[in-house]
Parts: sequence; structure tokens; C-alpha cells
Amino acid sequence: MPIDYSKWKNIEISDDEDDTHPNIDTPSLFRWRHQARVERQAEAEKEKSEFEKYKRETELKKQELKQKLKEAEAKGGDELSKLKLEEAELKKQEEEFKKKEEELKKKEKLTPWNVDTISHDKFAKTIINKEEQRSDEDNLTDEQKAERYKKFLDKNKSKIKHFGMLKHYEDSKRHLIENPELVCEDTANYLVVWCIDLEIEEKHDLMEHIAHQCIVMQFILELSKTLKCDPRACVGPFFTKMQQANREYKDGFYDELNAFKARVKKRAQEKIEAAMAEAEEEERQKRLGPGGLDPVEVFESLPEALQKCFETQNIELLQEALLGMKKEDAEYHMDRCIKSGLWVPDAKAKAAEAKDQDKTEAEEPYETLNS
Repeated sequence: MPIDYSKWKNIEISDDEDDTHPNIDTPSLFRWRHQARVERQAEAEKEKSEFEKYKRETELKKQELKQKLKEAEAKGGDELSKLKLEEAELKKQEEEFKKKEEELKKKEKLTPWNVDTISHDKFAKTIINKEEQRSDEDNLTDEQKAERYKKFLDKNKSKIKHFGMLKHYEDSKRHLIENPELVCEDTANYLVVWCIDLEIEEKHDLMEHIAHQCIVMQFILELSKTLKCDPRACVGPFFTKMQQANREYKDGFYDELNAFKARVKKRAQEKIEAAMAEAEEEERQKRLGPGGLDPVEVFESLPEALQKCFETQNIELLQEALLGMKKEDAEYHMDRCIKSGLWVPDAKAKAAEAKDQDKTEAEEPYETLNS
């Protein structure tokens, strides 16, 4: 007899709740798939259990009816004909059960294997080993990680950018197979940063294209975590899944892609606002007067009469406005004006002093030369 390999053609990969990539931040991606599979499996088990229960009850009824028929045949009468009808009805139920049983077997055969059903424990044994050594990456300091990442980009940035610009799955697959060193988290991290920079530059269409390639890389990495194997071995399986139009898998992919683009836009907006706030603060620091107050803020806090004085630079009007105010209010506002640089006491004297100082500095070289 030839070996039947059909049962190996349809196997569901593990979809247990593993930690997702930090750039994705979507543990629900696998959780809902796992939940759906668990519910389907539970429903199938319930259906099978109910069938087995009815089958056992029917078998008991058959045994009881068989005994009653023996007794009725010995006695005869109407009871015998009644039991014969029950026997015919029971045989009819048996035929229906056989059909149902065949349907369940066929359904069970067509159900894809998964991590829970593909195998079972023949025996179990626990062995306590020494603690596994941490990977080299875990042992690196932040500075060493940054240096390693920089070297990776110096060597592979052009290849990563080429991958980011590819449009077709076949081209992406070929590029990653030819450059397996790109299948790593460093590539995904660079693509994330690139997406944010493009969004800041308002290159929205290009950002969305690079975002697609970024999620491709992240899904390959997640698939490797799920299967517990080298990410480079998951390049082919991932693209096969996408090209075979696995609806459930593709829906999960595009849901994550849309969520990722929304996160990129939010992060880009946050960076723009932070940059604007930093620029405003730098400009404010430059404006600060001798007393450390911002002249713009001080001017806006002044009464309207004083604001007009500074706008027109009318000293007489300023003196009149101050005389019309309470002494403590006038002193308060003028003190703030001085500290912010809006008002410079003895400005003419200081200007003359500065002029004399400049003149002295200009004459010093001449005096030195003559001496």
C-alpha cells in the first residue's frame, strides 16, 4: 500500500501567546488566533462527546430491547408487534449514527494539525540542567550595543534601503535569501526609524510603502519566535503564507500594518511638537533679560497703558502712566521691565560709557606701537 502523505499537507503553526517584537506592540495578533482555534477545538470535542454519549445510550437501548423481544416472543400478543416497531426505529437510528460517525471522521481528518494535536507525550521526564548561558547580545553594555548597531548599518544600510523600496513579494524574498544577514531586529529597527523620518518630512506615500516592508520583516521575526527557529529559515514560509492567500494570516498582517502606520504618524507628530517646543525654548532663552525674565512675557503682562508707552517709545507718556498708578504697582511693573530688558535705566550714560570703552580699545594698539 502506498503511504498517504495527505495528513502532512495542512498543518497549522503554533499560535500561542508569545512576546511580540517591541516595535510591533501587538500581542493580540496571535492571541485572537489562538482563542479562535481553542474555541473550534472545544466545539469539535463537544460534538464528538455528545455523539459518543448518544451512541452509548442507543447501544444500551438495543440490549434492553433485545431482552424484551425474547420475553415477548415467548408470550406473544400485541406487545411483540410494538417491540418490533421499536426495533425498526432503533435500526434506523443506527444507520444515522453510522453516517454521522463517518462525517466526524472525515471532518477530523480534514482538520489541520496544530501544536496541541500534532503529537502527544509517550512519556515525560524532567531533567534539571545548569542555567543556560546568556547570548552575546544580552552580555553587551548599551554603548557596545550602539557600536555594534552602527557597524551593522555601516555595512548593510544600502541593502536595507534596497529591501525597503521593493514592491513585490518575490523580489523581497529573493533579496533576503541572497542577504540573510538582513533578517534580524536591527533591520526592523532601522526601517521603523526611517518610517518616522519620512513622516516628519511629509513623504506619506513613501512612508506607507516602507512601513509595509517593515511589517514583513517583523512578521518573519515573530514567525521564528513562534516556531523557535532561526529567523533566516522563516523567510520562505512567511512569503508562502502571504502568496497562498491565507485569509486569516493576511488579515492579521494588514491589521498590524494599519496599526503600525498609525503609531508612526503619532510618534512623528510627537517629535515635531518636541522639536518646536525645544526651538521655542532656545529662542526664549536668547530673549531673556539681565534679570532672567522673558521680555515678551513681561510685555504681555503689563497694563494696556504701559504697553502703549513701550510700543510708541514715549518716555513722557510712560512717566504719566506710572504717576497714575499705585506706587507699589508701578514699582512692580518697572522692576520686571528692567529684569527683562524692556527698560534700561540710565541708557544714555551706559551708551556713552560703552562708546568711550570702544574708543579706548581702538587707541590701545596705537599707543603700544608708539611706545
